[in-house]
Amino acid sequence: MLKLFTPTFYAQNIFEITIDFYKKNNIKVVLLDLDNTLDSYKAKTPSERTINYIKLLKENNIRPIITSNNSGKRVSEYSNALNVEYLSSVFKPFKHRLLKKLNELNINKDDCLLIGDQLLTDIRCGNACKIKTILTEKIVKEDQPTTHINRIFDKPLRARLKKCGKLNNWKENQ
Repeated sequence: MLKLFTPTFYAQNIFEITIDFYKKNNIKVVLLDLDNTLDSYKAKTPSERTINYIKLLKENNIRPIITSNNSGKRVSEYSNALNVEYLSSVFKPFKHRLLKKLNELNINKDDCLLIGDQLLTDIRCGNACKIKTILTEKIVKEDQPTTHINRIFDKPLRARLKKCGKLNNWKENQ
């Protein structure tokens, strides 16, 4: 069961991941969770550090795509402010919508990396799609009310993954 939730890599947050890491691992497309990975679920517009990070990805020919379970309006407004593609209402951990979108965009799964802060949704979905994943910590304390349930299961799973040595720091793969 642990295999379903084991990320390829682990990072404290997305902003510490370097361009060299993406290049070394042949990542051309980064699928980015929005809430508590890029910004707080309360953020209507991208933070300055998110704007700068997305700009850095684009400057290095790495294609960012926001991939969120959140509703269309919130995700579209946020993504449009960054001028990036997005997929809302993905229904992670289910793989079907994400795989369909990757197919529509003619994106090779081997070129992708999914980054998110939740084992039960982000990492499980990436693993189901056979896409490399990075698990991060949440970047702000508060969560959406619906996320609180996931966190109840996430916390002991993370502890077990850590204890079993399954959280491979991205820095060791640079």
